[in-house]
Amino acid sequence: MTSLLFLLGRGTFAGGVAGLVSGGFSVLFAEPVLDRAVRLEAAREEARGASAAVEVFSRSTQHTGLVVAAVGTGAAIGVLFAVVYAVLHRRDPDSAPWKRSLMLAGAGFTGVWLLPFLRYPANPPGVGDPGTVGVRGDAWLAAIGISLIAVVLAWSIRTWLERHGHPAPLRQLAVAAIMVTALGSLFALPDNPDVVNAPATLVWDFRVLSAASVGLLWALLAVGFGLIGLRAARTRMGASARTAPVPAA
Repeated sequence: MTSLLFLLGRGTFAGGVAGLVSGGFSVLFAEPVLDRAVRLEAAREEARGASAAVEVFSRSTQHTGLVVAAVGTGAAIGVLFAVVYAVLHRRDPDSAPWKRSLMLAGAGFTGVWLLPFLRYPANPPGVGDPGTVGVRGDAWLAAIGISLIAVVLAWSIRTWLERHGHPAPLRQLAVAAIMVTALGSLFALPDNPDVVNAPATLVWDFRVLSAASVGLLWALLAVGFGLIGLRAARTRMGASARTAPVPAA
């Protein structure tokens, strides 16, 4: 049986690789949008007569830091992913690693990022008021909490319905109803207090690229974790076949 240590290593490796690719994607595609946002913010500060902020790190250094942070974040998410996977499938962690990996990653992406993002979409630098950071942080954490509760509830009900032989359409309907209810609850939270004064094209370019970067991270984590699980399962099957006793003629 697969050990927890192996699952943790599997998650760390898959998450780290996913973070590396996601970070590289952000540097290539999202950072130019950030550069535009930074230039706009500098122009607004100059128009108000304020002195320009001193750049502590160059943009190239920041890009390197972004990739390093993405790798670390991906590895950390991979560890948490492996722990949740081990808890959910503690009775039989070796069965259906590909399907289970994709399902868990989809649930994690939905609860940790997608639903909160639909309520509070990301904004580029310079849009948020520093004085509202606490309010925005609390709202984001509340959104994540509601979303995770909804995902856990949907997963539990779906599992219960499947165990009791209910058809797939009923299970899908139950999950959809919970997600819609959760989304409605999210929109009962306070609105973002900051006015978005950046150009709409820049804001939406940033949001789309942010979604693509995070989606890429979770997708590659799912694929990497699942493929390593399949490879390990094939290796165990091959070892079992080689050690199986040969029937007497």
